[in-house]
Amino acid sequence: MFNFEFYSPWFLLLFLLFIPLLFRDISKKKVKGIKVPTVKNMNSNGNIRLVLFLLTLSKYIILSALIVAMARPRTFTISQDRDDTKGVDIMLSIDVSLSMLSRDLTPDRISALKDIAVKFVQKRPNDRIGVVAYAAEAFTKVPVTSDHEVVIDEIKHLSSAGLEPGTAIGEGLSVAVNHLIKSKAKSKVIILMTDGVSNIQNAIPPQVAAELAKNNNIRVYSIGIGTNGYALMPTSQDIFGDLIFTETEVTIDENTLREVAQETGGKYFRATSNSSLEEIYNEINQLEKSDVKVSKLYNYEEYFKFFLWIALAMLIIDALLRWVIYKILS
Repeated sequence: MFNFEFYSPWFLLLFLLFIPLLFRDISKKKVKGIKVPTVKNMNSNGNIRLVLFLLTLSKYIILSALIVAMARPRTFTISQDRDDTKGVDIMLSIDVSLSMLSRDLTPDRISALKDIAVKFVQKRPNDRIGVVAYAAEAFTKVPVTSDHEVVIDEIKHLSSAGLEPGTAIGEGLSVAVNHLIKSKAKSKVIILMTDGVSNIQNAIPPQVAAELAKNNNIRVYSIGIGTNGYALMPTSQDIFGDLIFTETEVTIDENTLREVAQETGGKYFRATSNSSLEEIYNEINQLEKSDVKVSKLYNYEEYFKFFLWIALAMLIIDALLRWVIYKILS
């Protein structure tokens, strides 16, 4: 986006000088004295008046161009200069399996998670953040980036549509790890979220992915999402394709999630409500402080030369009108 400004806008006050100039030019037209009829230069009177008008006009154009040039009009763009080695790179690995539509959080688990994750991203403006979504397999939605608008947009559009049913926690974790292996950030973090148990054969075990994270200095904060006891979960579909919800016992592989967190120097959390999930994100936000300082770089495009060229061109035209054409017509 381009922004426009005058570097020295006070020079624009010189336009106030036009007031006495205009008054003087208007007064000149009121010639006092006795008009004497004459036929001298009758044919050239119209041309002379046109030249005089152009000379007056050129004077104001030249002055205007010089004033604007002194005010230095320019456009500028703003970019950011940041040292990524002092920041935190964060991958959000989010379970989007069908069970995330369970209604023990308001209005359901995935919707509550989206809202709180967006707030978390907004609280970390100086860090790079990425998103991985997983069910039976894992997909990168956004690699680590400082463009938080893209991250937030992808979080808001997370769903299980088009994904194979099931939960592969290890796959979601390993894909996130692969994105952070080459990161040069001061701290590398994965927030692993799930509401179930790994149930996909031949998938990468969470313990193996945790070992990979540990070997690459990546810390994992794991979150088990779901109330204690029973919750309304989608268990089947009716003839119209609408989901049928039934009371089902909540089962979360807390032992594995705790083991993954401890193995990597992170921490395990259990979110049983919207408020507890938000508190977890707030705690993680406090645990992972960022030292990165972002400075703004202003890139300017100056236009004063353009107005100086206008003034020069009008000076040449004024000279031709005054010393050549006017003398010929007179």
